[in-house]
Amino acid sequence: MPGENLTRDEARERAALLSVDGYEVSLDLRTAVGDSDGDGPRTFRSVTTIRFRSNEPGAATFADLIAPSVTSVSLNGRDLDPGQVFDGSRILLEDLAAENELVVDAQCAYSRTGEGLHRFVDPEDGEVYLYTQYEPADSRRVFANFEQPDLKAPFRFEVRAPEGWTVWSNGVGEQADGVWRFAETKPISTYITCVVAGPYHYVTDSYERTFEDGTRLEIPLGALCRKGLAPYFDSDDVFLVTKQGLDFFHDHFDYPYPFGKYDQAFVPEYNLGAMENPGLVTFREEFIFRGKVTRASYEGRANVILHEMAHMWFGDLVTMVWWDDLWLKESFADFMGTFANVGATRFTDAWITFANRRKAWAYRADQLPSTHPITADIRDLQDAKLNFDGITYAKGASVLKQLVAYVGQDAFLEGARRYFKRNAYGNTRLGDLLSVLEETSGRDMASWARKWLQTAGVNSLTPQVLLDAEGRVDELAVLQEAAESHPELRPHRVAVGLYRRTGEGALERYARVEVDVDGPRTVVAELAGAEAPELVLVNDDDLTYCKIRFDDTSLATLREHLGSVTDPLARALCWSALWNLTRDALLPAADFVDLVTRFARRESDIGVLQMLHAWANSALVHYAAPAWRPTGERLLAEVALRDLRAAEPGSEQQLAWARFLATVAAGPDELALLRGLLDGTEKVDGLEVDQELRWAFLEPLAAHGAADETVLAAELARDDTASGKRHQVRCLAARPSEAVKAQAWAQVVESDALSNALVEATIAGFAQPSQRELIAPYAPKYFAAIQRVWRERSIQIGMDVVRGLFPSYPTAQGAQATLDAADAWLGAHEDAAPALRRLVLEARDDLARALRAQAAGAQPQTLAND
Repeated sequence: MPGENLTRDEARERAALLSVDGYEVSLDLRTAVGDSDGDGPRTFRSVTTIRFRSNEPGAATFADLIAPSVTSVSLNGRDLDPGQVFDGSRILLEDLAAENELVVDAQCAYSRTGEGLHRFVDPEDGEVYLYTQYEPADSRRVFANFEQPDLKAPFRFEVRAPEGWTVWSNGVGEQADGVWRFAETKPISTYITCVVAGPYHYVTDSYERTFEDGTRLEIPLGALCRKGLAPYFDSDDVFLVTKQGLDFFHDHFDYPYPFGKYDQAFVPEYNLGAMENPGLVTFREEFIFRGKVTRASYEGRANVILHEMAHMWFGDLVTMVWWDDLWLKESFADFMGTFANVGATRFTDAWITFANRRKAWAYRADQLPSTHPITADIRDLQDAKLNFDGITYAKGASVLKQLVAYVGQDAFLEGARRYFKRNAYGNTRLGDLLSVLEETSGRDMASWARKWLQTAGVNSLTPQVLLDAEGRVDELAVLQEAAESHPELRPHRVAVGLYRRTGEGALERYARVEVDVDGPRTVVAELAGAEAPELVLVNDDDLTYCKIRFDDTSLATLREHLGSVTDPLARALCWSALWNLTRDALLPAADFVDLVTRFARRESDIGVLQMLHAWANSALVHYAAPAWRPTGERLLAEVALRDLRAAEPGSEQQLAWARFLATVAAGPDELALLRGLLDGTEKVDGLEVDQELRWAFLEPLAAHGAADETVLAAELARDDTASGKRHQVRCLAARPSEAVKAQAWAQVVESDALSNALVEATIAGFAQPSQRELIAPYAPKYFAAIQRVWRERSIQIGMDVVRGLFPSYPTAQGAQATLDAADAWLGAHEDAAPALRRLVLEARDDLARALRAQAAGAQPQTLAND
């Protein structure tokens, strides 16, 4: 029988044959503690009863289960031989009746990769914590099922757990006689069922709302984390954002939250940001901050909370038929996360973060050779796993923002309300959404969808300004271009802003016009006669999804006066456009670094400042000409040190500059300062060097040979926690030693002993851009190993290894050879798994882009100080 990789065709055939009436799942998790039996994987007992109907009596199908062993299988009271019907991932079911009952008793394995039922042992106190993570198709690692989103059903879970533990699931639970029994769920898909179990720290609250008809809704709220993180858990803020979000979505969706309680679990070694399990949302525990962080971190957490909450309606209540329409939930949730953050919480500038950070993710993904339409062609589960990407999330959300500008916010939200009511507890395709939006807006949604949802690529918009004899605008046009590989030109609703400097030197907008850009050239007639602009911003207010380009005058203005743009969103858009120019080899990386060194310190938005730090470092290590890198390293280190000392003591800007200094520190002076801040011999007024910042300072010291194994062991003794262990592993792998690199490589590539979190930490430490010569010998080893790794390891670990160990930091002499090696591998492995080829192709394209930018690089121009 076929293996684990369920295809779309198989899912369609099974959905046409079956309907599922309900699941009863019994898990015995008492084996999570104590010694493990035997040499094989640690297992737990899973007994599943599925009631389902077949519209073709006598037909055959299969159930999904990935388990080390199956004890028994019974179909309609008939015992089946597990050795005959179970192949390791599927259970053959023949001679179906009209109404069927399947009972499967299996031994399933605890996970160390974050897929299925993950088991974590806290090094701080030895406690064991469990949680499940399934999307897109890992619930079959925990119980037998029909693992596809359109075979929804109600679920009843019961769990036996070690004494003293608490267990949570999607429904409300009660414990009796050592068994936790949970209320039956509404009809939901398998991938959003969930179990969390262990001695978690648990805090409760409640949400209440009375609707206009007098109906009262009460939602029990809960939040949980490991006991070791309880001292840092600011659950009050989590509950505040949760209540604000529930108010916002009830105001706008006109459909009461349908899943009873609302627990939020912050869990260890989590692969994702979060997961929208109804009634039991799971988050990575890094959203509990052990040290001081900036406002951007709290805004980011709020955005994720609201993103997952939006999924309760977009994704859980109404679910896509198959992963082709993954965007139906993820694009909406990504858009709604920011929309609600701005409309309901203290983070009223969240659209700036969206423009600056989320869209950067989309622009990169949309220019890779693997780019795809927002409505993607998902052939199988491996395709689905890789499509949780910048297209499905950030581009989709950007296009929805454009849709709101196109049809109007009221029509958009009314469409959403009708969509929920018509399709509640069901599954949908693109056409179901378009039909309600056509009703509410009166627009031709099919034409809009063809151009925006069913084609790939990003357009560039460039202003063209012609002046008359008096120096006023004679004609202003917007030029639209597309890449040759994706030549589609699209309709864009944009705002065009004109900017000039005031007498005080501020660069401010004095004219704004909204216009529909369509085709290669669109004249903005309303701006004729305006004063000549010093800066034209063709996507002002960030209404559409495009790459902003500048005319010569605008670019010259930004080179001299970028820091004088007073509007924070406009300034963020300018920075984003300049970064895209750098990535496209149209602006030398040295010039971008120069702009950051002169203007970043004037940035008021902390999230934008931190993004600039990341971009500047990326410009240096990827896009700058190799001969200029030492100069760039010195410039960024000097600026980081200068602005760290100049920042207001105790401010979040000071913290951001301290972290940036840790990122770029390479010379003896910076490294000496970091050592001094760690041992107390140096001080920066107002800077609290907490435990998280200590680890941030230790990594560059380790990478440059200034912190050895003894130093790192002492730091772990100081911070003997799960977080501390991850930091120590990363720092150990960062040390500049052939033996260290060989050990790290072996631990990740040749062994599966490390958990997912420690694999991630080891890879992060191994790949140091300052150690190009040291890691160069691993390029051929990488291409020799990846097909085996992909075949033998779980898809999550395979993705981590293939992405993380690609030789992205070649030496100047070896760069072309590395590119050639990637091409040779792709040419010789045309029959490799498509998902594996996609990962290698993407990494190869990133390297080729970097080499183009390096070739186009030059010394920075002499620019005036601002």
